[in-house]
Amino acid sequence: MRRTRQLELRFASRGGAREHAGRPPNGASAGVSHLARPRFSRTTPVHVTVRMARHVYNLRSGRCFSAVGRALGAAAERFGVRIVQFSVQGNHMHLVVEAASSGALSRGMQGLAIRVAKRLNGVMRRRGRVFADRYHARPLRTPTEVRRALAYVRDNARRYGVAPARDPYASPRADVPLPPPATWLLRVGWRRARAAPA
Repeated sequence: MRRTRQLELRFASRGGAREHAGRPPNGASAGVSHLARPRFSRTTPVHVTVRMARHVYNLRSGRCFSAVGRALGAAAERFGVRIVQFSVQGNHMHLVVEAASSGALSRGMQGLAIRVAKRLNGVMRRRGRVFADRYHARPLRTPTEVRRALAYVRDNARRYGVAPARDPYASPRADVPLPPPATWLLRVGWRRARAAPA
């Protein structure tokens, strides 16, 4: 009986980065990194940014903001996460949150994303995703970082010339019930930083 010989597979290279390898980005370019997010303690507030997909309507329209505001109010204190400040822009949102842990933040943001998606899809009369990518989270570890984040979130629309000094699509002007802050940095600490906002 004639014995068959196994052929050897030949590869152009061994290991390393390869062109077009890996998960493709949702949009035209890569968004938030899929590396592990920084861990933090329950005493550390977090600045969270979430960006909408390109097909989503302007969030600062009356119908969309009404839907987003209801979702924010319903998710403001669930799964170990407290949303204490927010700013809704045309295609993204800024949140200042407190979370019991990194895992709690992940669960809380997932719950918020589901609520926002259901309500916005109801407004747009469609189905599917509404977020462009994962949320971006930045722990705020010092009074100065918290002060700057609060001012940035509060004044974001005015900074880009799309709203007056008191933005009706941001807390505390927007009529969305939010829980009071519990961490020292958000209750007291930011006021001790230099040039604290009024």
